[in-house]
Amino acid sequence: MIFEIPLIIARVLIFLGGFALVLVALESIIHTLILPRAINTPLIRWYYMSLNWIFRLRLTLARDNSYELRDRVMSMYAPVALFLLPFVWLTLVLIGYTLIFYGLNYSESVWDDFVISGSSLLTLGTIVFPDQQPIVTVFMFTEAMIGMVLVALLISYLPTMYSAFAERERAVIQLTTPAGSPPSPVTMLKRLHRIGNFEENIGSIWMDWRDWFTRIDESHTTYAPLVWFRSSKPDHSWITSAGVVLDTAALTTSVIDMPHNPRADLTIRAGYVALRNIADFFRLEYNPAPQPDDPISISKAEFMAVVDELEAEGLPIKPDREQAWKDFSGWRVNYDTVLLRLAALTMAPYAMWVSDRSMPQLPPRFDHLNEMTIREKQKLKEISDEEFVEHR
Repeated sequence: MIFEIPLIIARVLIFLGGFALVLVALESIIHTLILPRAINTPLIRWYYMSLNWIFRLRLTLARDNSYELRDRVMSMYAPVALFLLPFVWLTLVLIGYTLIFYGLNYSESVWDDFVISGSSLLTLGTIVFPDQQPIVTVFMFTEAMIGMVLVALLISYLPTMYSAFAERERAVIQLTTPAGSPPSPVTMLKRLHRIGNFEENIGSIWMDWRDWFTRIDESHTTYAPLVWFRSSKPDHSWITSAGVVLDTAALTTSVIDMPHNPRADLTIRAGYVALRNIADFFRLEYNPAPQPDDPISISKAEFMAVVDELEAEGLPIKPDREQAWKDFSGWRVNYDTVLLRLAALTMAPYAMWVSDRSMPQLPPRFDHLNEMTIREKQKLKEISDEEFVEHR
């Protein structure tokens, strides 16, 4: 009897380990498919980043370093990740219940426990033994229910996500009309000026894109694969479109000599908040409370060249260019780093002042942020929100 105690303890630990594995899978399923809130679980983060590393390794080993290859390879990343994700969940549940059945010491071998688990999960039929214990039957039925519920959730999950993708892409495609392809804030301002009624046309754009930023804030954190879903055309991208609109708003407010439109300010605010929330989901580092005079990725010479180009086009330019540079830099600093990191993460196509200077993507962090770090970061974000108007 004394020799059976270690075996009993081992089986109890195996049972608890299997139960914990099932709970991890269920937590991930609930957070991903049901909970309408952006929660980055360790399992999902590890899965997406690991698969992303494999795709990037494929590009590293390729001799061709062209954007066309990167776009072709990475266009498959999000669909493959989405396709394999249910298999990850099913595998965890399968292994977890195998350990549970083994911990109950019911069958003759681990293989029998695996067969029982697979048969229950995939609803292939229930294996019933003559002396089957009631507790084993209960666990078999719970596993079968998990399999069916997961299939039902996926059926509703995919149409919702693709609907959000289609809604996002409509705005991206529409932006090519004023901003060109690849989009540019300079092209956008020139075209809107040429067609006349500049103030009214630019004002309507701020309202539309402020709503767009609000929608992607919700959809791209709730449905993480959307971040990597590429547009139907290689030179289109949601992140470059976001950057061009934000830069156009910042240029309009700081450079164009016209009555101030607070809608442009609100568009910038909605934009940088959305991008920061998405970056937080993927744990990309940035300064949540930048100062107006912090350096940005755009040089003063580049800015002045754009101002000269706009003036040559006939747009009214504010006389104090030094102050215009300070105002523009004060706006851009709110979203500069996070915009470039997301462009690097998604391997975005070329766009002026966005992917043409994207930062090299740092290795993903798999460790948890400690509670003090989270509180400090949240406090800095609150300070940044209060001082937002002062950054102009």
